[in-house]
Amino acid sequence: MRRTTLLSASTLILAGALSAQPATAQSAHEAHAAHAHAPAAATTPAPAQRWTTDVPLREGMRGIRVAVQALEHYEHGHMGIAQARSTAALIDTAVDGIFANCRLEPDADVALHGLLAQFLAGAEAVRTSQQVPVQEIAGMRSALARYPQLFDDPQWDATAD
Repeated sequence: MRRTTLLSASTLILAGALSAQPATAQSAHEAHAAHAHAPAAATTPAPAQRWTTDVPLREGMRGIRVAVQALEHYEHGHMGIAQARSTAALIDTAVDGIFANCRLEPDADVALHGLLAQFLAGAEAVRTSQQVPVQEIAGMRSALARYPQLFDDPQWDATAD
């Protein structure tokens, strides 16, 4: 699938917050899409001890957080649809980078897939809806809130969500 991205000044600022992803990220996402997605993140029970994170996961989640937080401007009418779609593409890029580079134990991977599925669904809704997809953006916020409950990310500040 090919995506065209329109960039504006604030989108470039958001893009700077995301680490550069390899060219193979899209194909990595497509390979993961062929494999069954995990249950919804909200239904994945929190582990007795949070799962360990790796650098690609931590960097990808920070990029997702920046983009999801930026979509609040879209919800309030301060961001146009083209800019919102560009922001959604940043979420896709971050998720693709996680799929391509993150290596977790199987149970942690299943829980992560539940979160990533919410981010992908929300980004798709932003990209395709003619109106602001408030419910899907809220779902992405919920997935961000769920991340520190499932994963041990020492630098993650849950109060920033």
